[in-house]
Amino acid sequence: MTAQPPEPSPRPAPPSGELRASHDDREAVVEQLRDAAAEGRIDLDELDSRLEQALTSRTYAELAVLTADIPRLNSAESRSPLVLKGGMYGASRGPGRWKVPGHVIAHGGVGGVKIDFTRVECRLTEVAVEAYGETSGVTIVVPDSWVVDTSGMDPGVGGLTDKTTPDRLPGTPLIRLTGSGGMAGVVIRHPNRRERRKLNSNPTQG
Repeated sequence: MTAQPPEPSPRPAPPSGELRASHDDREAVVEQLRDAAAEGRIDLDELDSRLEQALTSRTYAELAVLTADIPRLNSAESRSPLVLKGGMYGASRGPGRWKVPGHVIAHGGVGGVKIDFTRVECRLTEVAVEAYGETSGVTIVVPDSWVVDTSGMDPGVGGLTDKTTPDRLPGTPLIRLTGSGGMAGVVIRHPNRRERRKLNSNPTQG
């Protein structure tokens, strides 16, 4: 009986720095370089040189070299959280374009809070949203391509209503929802018919 040749050993995984970078990875570095130039950390000639290298980089290691000497103190993740309080008359953010921080806190209060992400451009991989329904509730509207993790949410008396779908597109953030439904509850959903009509009729509204 002919002996079977030994099976080839599995190829070892490459070091993390040698993994291939995506278009989104390159765009994130480009954004960081432009912010550094605006802050006076690098001059325009160096910016042009680094941008060219960023757009042609193939691995994480090649990208990391371009931003190794640039602090990330002004990154979206490190900015203070956005805090919305319903108060007597309610509070809202959106549907216009607004800068999304890494952390959003919403207190429904007696007037309620609505957060609308449908027109934002968000380069974060995750956005932490704390929602406390309290007396009048919190409503959160996200684009169809975004996905929500509600596993850390306490429904409270008012409950949690999740009308989102699990269909996430590459490059879109994950909303990690925590907090409590309180008395009035928390609703997270995609745009309704009226909101979709407004989006379709004014696709570039700021």
